[in-house]
Amino acid sequence: MTHRALKQIIPALETSDGAGVKIKRSLGQRQSIRMDPFLMLDEFGSDQPQDYIAGFPAHPHRGFETVTYMIEGHMLHEDHLGNRGNLRNGGVQWMTAGRGIVHSEMPQQESGLMRGFQLWLNLPAAEKMKPAGYRDIQPEDIPAFSQGGATVKLIAGEMTLSGGQVSGAVTGGSTDAIYADIHLEPGSQLSLPVPASHNAMLYLYEGDAELITGDERTRLQPSAASVLDDGDELMLEGGTQPARLLLIAGKPIGEPIVQYGPFVMNTREEIEQTLRDYQSGHLTA
Repeated sequence: MTHRALKQIIPALETSDGAGVKIKRSLGQRQSIRMDPFLMLDEFGSDQPQDYIAGFPAHPHRGFETVTYMIEGHMLHEDHLGNRGNLRNGGVQWMTAGRGIVHSEMPQQESGLMRGFQLWLNLPAAEKMKPAGYRDIQPEDIPAFSQGGATVKLIAGEMTLSGGQVSGAVTGGSTDAIYADIHLEPGSQLSLPVPASHNAMLYLYEGDAELITGDERTRLQPSAASVLDDGDELMLEGGTQPARLLLIAGKPIGEPIVQYGPFVMNTREEIEQTLRDYQSGHLTA
């Protein structure tokens, strides 16, 4: 087994999106800052209603998937297909924009904390124009396992552990994505397999933790995409405070990316066609 080391740190930048929702963006803050197959990672979290209340009114997408993980709060999804889904504490919405979807994501609370993440996962050329769809994943449907003083919620992917194989709420797909929410107690250690075929990163969003590589220890930077080097195992240790962090990994697609806002295709010509489709009302046809 080869432990993964830290390769690159991408600190999240404070910005806003939608109708003025305050976010921190690491992957995707510029189009050159990505980790194939992932396009963007946004962290949102505030107990001030003015930071999130305006939400994300109706907007289009094409060519990729969005994964919204709601740690705390309540948001309603609606789309042109007639789908309605409530995203609550601990739940996940996995939406495939495919050939086209128009949807909205609006807060269903006027006060209190709203906290979570949205991840954009690219689709290969052969899948960009497949039918749109989405699924709501309830907290109780997300498998979890413990190792010492660590707990792992496996939103997506599969892991082979000493006690057997654990499958996440979402498995398969051409990128075989892994998405896990890791909770570490102070001083606890966690070892996880991460396929050598995958690009991988960590995102520390609470507390402190270290990445262990052989005899080296690297303290993870909070609110930053910590992109990992090659390897097939991940070793973590909790610091002086309980830590919470995301593990995100997937097989790279290795295809050209041309992005225009909410549209992600492979060529400029496909983007131009997408814009024509949207302007003529045929994006979702």
